[in-house]
Amino acid sequence: MRAVLVTLLALAAVPRAPAVWLGKLDPGQLLGSWYVVAMASGEKGFAVEKAVKNIEGVTVTLTPENTLKVLASRHRLERCELSAVELLRQDSAWVFENPSLGVLEYRVLGTNFRDYAIVFTQLEQQDEAFNTVELYSRTHLASREAMSLFTRWSQGLGFLSQQQARLHPDLTCAHKAFQVSCLPSIARCDPSGDTALVTRGPRE
Repeated sequence: MRAVLVTLLALAAVPRAPAVWLGKLDPGQLLGSWYVVAMASGEKGFAVEKAVKNIEGVTVTLTPENTLKVLASRHRLERCELSAVELLRQDSAWVFENPSLGVLEYRVLGTNFRDYAIVFTQLEQQDEAFNTVELYSRTHLASREAMSLFTRWSQGLGFLSQQQARLHPDLTCAHKAFQVSCLPSIARCDPSGDTALVTRGPRE
């Protein structure tokens, strides 16, 4: 609970960073395919791992029941991990979560409604709790405006320089998220090569 309070206070205190909450977004503006070109993370080991971390891919869809489906291809050391997670809409605002899977919050901090979005997530994995800020871009070359906003949010939320990274421009892993055509039934997908598949969804 204390970690949640600290995060909320930090979000409110970020100087001159124009927040655009999900409650004010047309969901269609977030949907589709994105490159993750920059990332800030408090996860253990990120400061070391970022040296070899490539651009990642994310595909976002929304069901009629307002369940957000996020398919991501994450670059983990020497392999690409393909994962799917379903997030449930919170009662207030256009914010998503799935605490049973360790996703306490998923929201957009800022966007120009066209080319980029700054996405904040609050996670709990095993015995570790941490936050991430990611720069989603429609192309693998983010604009100067997008990078500047990402840096301002990351620094404003207390991420140190070693916790921030502009990801390497290798798109091999990113494109795996765009090539999967069976997101609603991803358990039947059969990725090949060095791709590991992780499937997640809301628990009863």
